[in-house]
Amino acid sequence: MSQTAERVDVATEAARRRTFAVISHPDAGKSTLTEALALHTHAIAEAGHVNGKAGRRRTVSDWMDMEQARGISITSASLQLDYRDTVLNLLDTPGHADFSEDTYRVLAAVDAAVMLVDAAKGLEPQTMKLFAVCKHRGIPIITVINKWDRPGRDALALMDEIAERTGLTPTPLTWPVGIAGDFRGVLDRRTGEYVRFTATAGGAHIAPEERLDPATAAAREGHAWDVAAEESDLLHVSGADHDDATFLAGISTPLLFASAVRNFGVHALLDVLVDLAPAPDARPDVDGDPREITEPFSAFVFKMQAGMDTAHRDRLAFVRVCSGVFERGSVVTIARTGRPFATKYAQQAFGRERTVVDLAYPGDVVGLVNATDLRVGDTLHDGRRVEFPPLPTFAPEHFAVARAVDPSRYKQFRRGIAQLDAEGVVQILRSDLRGEQAPVFAAVGPMQFEVAQHRMATEFNAPIRLEQLGYSTALRTERAWVPAIDAQLGAEVLERTDGQLLALFADRWRLQTFQRNNPEVVLTPLVAA
Repeated sequence: MSQTAERVDVATEAARRRTFAVISHPDAGKSTLTEALALHTHAIAEAGHVNGKAGRRRTVSDWMDMEQARGISITSASLQLDYRDTVLNLLDTPGHADFSEDTYRVLAAVDAAVMLVDAAKGLEPQTMKLFAVCKHRGIPIITVINKWDRPGRDALALMDEIAERTGLTPTPLTWPVGIAGDFRGVLDRRTGEYVRFTATAGGAHIAPEERLDPATAAAREGHAWDVAAEESDLLHVSGADHDDATFLAGISTPLLFASAVRNFGVHALLDVLVDLAPAPDARPDVDGDPREITEPFSAFVFKMQAGMDTAHRDRLAFVRVCSGVFERGSVVTIARTGRPFATKYAQQAFGRERTVVDLAYPGDVVGLVNATDLRVGDTLHDGRRVEFPPLPTFAPEHFAVARAVDPSRYKQFRRGIAQLDAEGVVQILRSDLRGEQAPVFAAVGPMQFEVAQHRMATEFNAPIRLEQLGYSTALRTERAWVPAIDAQLGAEVLERTDGQLLALFADRWRLQTFQRNNPEVVLTPLVAA
């Protein structure tokens, strides 16, 4: 293939990609929506959901046994779906606030986000936190009001809340026919047609849709249609119609109504992703210079994950392709070290299932197997050197000393600790005083400790016990100030694996007292969650 032909091919393939994440508060239906999207793109034959009946399929995205037992998403999942000659790369993320750091890293790898809102609860705290990250990163947002099949709030009131709290102008593309709890279908505001939904048994299969003209809809639905049509007209008069430019600029948000568990409104979301969501584009490097998608291969690591294949203790590095063509077997360069890296073992992960990938294009996500030389945030490149901005590390607020229950399994203990550290499950802190046998776990939320304990016991056969430490605040410091900080009651300096020194304080009061008495000591805040 000539260089010109290859450049055209990259641009064409990149234009077919849509890479997005779903953000929401826990229990808003994110994993269920992910399952519904997989069903409607025929990636699976039958949908499961998190809180299904006995015998119902489990969700494909929540593959970890702890996720299935608790009905929450703990890990990030990567799913590639095909729809209308478009490749959809869906990065499913944890919704629980304790796993914010993992979610925030994943948001660095997407070009758009679907914000899922519970029809009864509206915008919830974790949704707003994740929205703030999307806004900061300039990620366009598509909003879906979910669970319209259950009793909930008024549609116009939900629109007002979204506008007031996010600053975005909602521009509904569909409008519900029937109040929350009586979901009959939607008015497609782009065509004026009525899209009528028919439920399937348990919502396990694609819900049939019927398109009717306005006159037929009025005859069939009566008052419910008249109300929907009147409200849609009011939206038009108020200027709540979709505009591509304001959507991509982060000023407006297309709005859809759906019920993921019943598979209502899922096709509409897929169409919006294809028609409106942005394709991959040039990505700024660490100096702010754009790396065009047609330049030689480049990618960055946004996630490390082990334990996906119980038969093999391997580790997957998830990389987002930013430019050029990824070819399995090629040798690329790790920007951080300048060392070569062979991509002999490359896979795409669909939940726990894997398939070998030979080629990938900008926007695609590739799992590199046994990537022991890679870290989260690393840049891989071919040709001209490039390094993308580092991913944020958040300020931990919970700390615990980890000790092996069985000292004879110290080798497995060390290997497990190293693995959890590489994946970013927890931050690992050490000191000469505590020694290698008593590393300190640092976490944004306490559930991270539960995941770490569970994985140490089940994956590495090295059960641990955790002893909580009375610290709540961590800041960066320098080696010159270690003696002064260690001398402070309720304070300690520990070293993170990357060499960064962190000063831990029991509370804000002790920190403020120390700073007042030692104004010369340099203490720098970490990125806050």
